[in-house]
Amino acid sequence: MSQPAQQQPPPGLERTLSLREAVALNMIDMVGTGPFVVSALVIKAMGGPQALLAWLGGAVLAMLDGCVWSELGAAMPRAGGSYVFLREAYGPAKWGRLMAFLFVWQTMIQAPLVIASGAIGFAQYASYLHPMPRWQQSGISGAVVVLLVVLLYRRIKTIGKISVFLWIGVVGTMLWLIFGGATHFDPAKAFTFPPGAFDFSAVFFAGLGAGMISTIYSYLGYYNICYLGGELQQPERNIPRGIFLSIGGIAVLYLAMQLSILGVVPWQQAQNSPFLVSTFVETIYGARAATFATVLILWIAFASVFSALLGYSRVPYSAALDGNFFSPFARLHPKKHFPHLSLLFLGAVAFAFSLTLRLETAIKAILAMRLLVQFIGQAVGVMILRRRAGVGALPFRMWAFPLPALLTIAGWGWLFWETGPARKWSLLVMGLGIAAFLLRGRLMREWPFALKPGEAA
Repeated sequence: MSQPAQQQPPPGLERTLSLREAVALNMIDMVGTGPFVVSALVIKAMGGPQALLAWLGGAVLAMLDGCVWSELGAAMPRAGGSYVFLREAYGPAKWGRLMAFLFVWQTMIQAPLVIASGAIGFAQYASYLHPMPRWQQSGISGAVVVLLVVLLYRRIKTIGKISVFLWIGVVGTMLWLIFGGATHFDPAKAFTFPPGAFDFSAVFFAGLGAGMISTIYSYLGYYNICYLGGELQQPERNIPRGIFLSIGGIAVLYLAMQLSILGVVPWQQAQNSPFLVSTFVETIYGARAATFATVLILWIAFASVFSALLGYSRVPYSAALDGNFFSPFARLHPKKHFPHLSLLFLGAVAFAFSLTLRLETAIKAILAMRLLVQFIGQAVGVMILRRRAGVGALPFRMWAFPLPALLTIAGWGWLFWETGPARKWSLLVMGLGIAAFLLRGRLMREWPFALKPGEAA
């Protein structure tokens, strides 16, 4: 009798992303509508050209936090990013289960918020080309989400190539804007500060906090490759490189672009412009060029949410694969080998948000919801992990430890306070998540309700 054929294990994620593609995915995630839509808000919050300090402050905080992500990402290069980091840092048997569960719980809300905010920003900026009422803008933002899901419904190798193509458009547009500003730069406009611009009073720091809420939103995405750790080549080396290259490159582009704008459009006018970059191009080159620039900005906005949705779709997949989330999310597409159910679910929720929310509300909700569990939780977690496991097995070690982690905690804590009323919604979602975790633990007899040895079920 012949032996039965040996069953092959199901295919896993494909590790095909290069460093170039990883940096491209990070950078197009970071540069969405953020720097174009929030520039006027930052100038208004700071009350003058000193708004550049908010952009510099966002870059410094992102770089400090990048040290945390780099150390954790290089040590645990798996799909899911923060889910894996929090679980392992706090201990997979007890508190790590709670932290990882809370992260996934919040991700199912805040990830669609991120996608929706990008789509809403896309629709708002499109109204420069053709003024439209809010219901038409909602229709456009919903259509953007649908197109994203269609484009991402394919294998990762193809997506890597698409990302490089989109990245070329992102960087090319920003370089063109910077060149235009540099060749028409007026120092009198850029460096005319109002009285008391640098008095460092409570009002100054309140304005800086409000401004940094918008600028840090524009930097978010430097960690996107950590979610794709299971699909990245040589992740121990390429995750830290990708993170720091992305932050450094984008910081230079942002600061140069903001300075260029202030050197062309007086800040008194810029702070009230809903289409500041288009106004900037129109001032230099005329109306046709402004229309072309707006189309390029829409390209950038689309590229950003493309990268963000790709990364977030791996989080529910990783948790379900680990047994800590609904099992259907662990399924991969039988031919294209990507978590298709996770992608479809997040896309559906993002579609609903894109039809109902306003951009400024979404930005504050995104930050408030993420800061405590994910960003502050990871910065504390990396110190716990070092103390418990040592540094011998770490492929990357942050410089001047623990200073970057401590400064990150302080910075995120300050910004959490500056989100204002959105704090209470963040705490409410966290509280509901803890209640859901405890209910699930009791039903499944898991920690903290696990049966003791010899105890009957």
